[in-house]
Parts: sequence; structure tokens; C-alpha cells
Amino acid sequence: QVQLVESGGGLVQPGGSLRLSCAASGSIFSVNTMGWYRQAPGKQRELVATITSGGSTNYADSVKGRFTISRDNAKNTVYLQMNSLKPEDTAVYYCNTDLVRNWYDRPTNYWGQGTQVTVSS
Repeated sequence: QVQLVESGGGLVQPGGSLRLSCAASGSIFSVNTMGWYRQAPGKQRELVATITSGGSTNYADSVKGRFTISRDNAKNTVYLQMNSLKPEDTAVYYCNTDLVRNWYDRPTNYWGQGTQVTVSS
């Protein structure tokens, strides 16, 4: 069984920073692309950032220059450093990854349980 465990959400004032973490655990052969998505109340879930196993990154235009995604392949963990936070960044943030459980398996997509980020004064 595979689990994605997120941490680091919370309440922060506008202009502040937070760092999210997501660790994949369980029976894992390899982890491919990892990413973060978010869903604000009444809105669809949207891409925030992704990072490949080789370190290539992709960001939503709304977070470019403010958020940084990184990963530790040895720990199967992805991070999201969020700086200069704005009220419109308020959402539940979800970790997502494609991983392979055994060498003979095809990649499977997994979601974390979500962590709340609230930006408010």
C-alpha cells in the first residue's frame, strides 16, 4: 500500500511564507513526476507546480517567482516553498505523484489527503 502524507499547511498573513512537504511511503520501486495542486472553495482543482524525477519544473503562471518546488529522491519527498503569499493562494493543497510499485508495474497516480493553507490578516 502507498501513502502520500502532507504537512506544513496553516494560517499565515499576506506576504508571509509556508513550506509544504509530502512524503510517499510504502512499497515503492520508483517515483516519477511529483506535484502540487490546489482547490479553493467553489473552484476546480488546479495545477500549482510539478517536478520530474530529473528535476525539471513547471509552474502555474499565478505562482511563478513566488513558489519553488523541489524534491528529495532518496526520501521520496516533494516540497513546496511558498513566499509572498496572497489571500488568493488560500486553498486546500494536494500532493500528487505517479509512481511504480514494482519493476513490472505500470505507473499509478496517487493523491494526498490535502492540507489547508489560509492567507489572511
